[in-house]
Amino acid sequence: METPPRAPDGPLVVCGIAGSLREKSYNRALLRAARELAPEGMEVRIFERLAELPLFNQDVEAAGDPEPVQALKRAIAAAGALLIATPEYNHGVPGVLKNALDWASRPPRGSVLAGKPAAIFGASPGVTGTARAQSQLRQAFVFTQTPALLQPEILVYRAHEKFDADGRLTDEKTREFVGRLLRELADWTRRLRQAPAP
Repeated sequence: METPPRAPDGPLVVCGIAGSLREKSYNRALLRAARELAPEGMEVRIFERLAELPLFNQDVEAAGDPEPVQALKRAIAAAGALLIATPEYNHGVPGVLKNALDWASRPPRGSVLAGKPAAIFGASPGVTGTARAQSQLRQAFVFTQTPALLQPEILVYRAHEKFDADGRLTDEKTREFVGRLLRELADWTRRLRQAPAP
């Protein structure tokens, strides 16, 4: 699996993507918490331009990627790993997030998603905490050859009880889990870099 190079002594840059356009989205707040809780040697950069992406259309692609699509691909390519915070709409992945991944998955055999270590988490007011949406993302990542971290699973349920009015993650147990997820992502990325080529 190929991953973009980075300086050995530089930070592990993680591209964070939240699958919601809402300004006060719990999942965007979850990414901000991840940025705050990132371990030493990790920098979480949140991509904030999903609303600018057009719906995926191969005719548009054939004319050249629109600038927001280019920006998305650059952000993913420049990162050593991905961190996806997904809501769950109607038992599945939100259209805005699926659309972003459809663009990023092109071209099929040379996309910026291929070989890119990823971690998935999500927050929802419901009791299942985005479990179904996360499962769908893992299925999509099989095709894009994106190695997604299996554990720990972060399913932030009853999210309205875990964030304050300013969108800060206040639940200490959840903060502990997010910190663990980030440490595991760093280790997962390191192990994949060190793995011999097939």
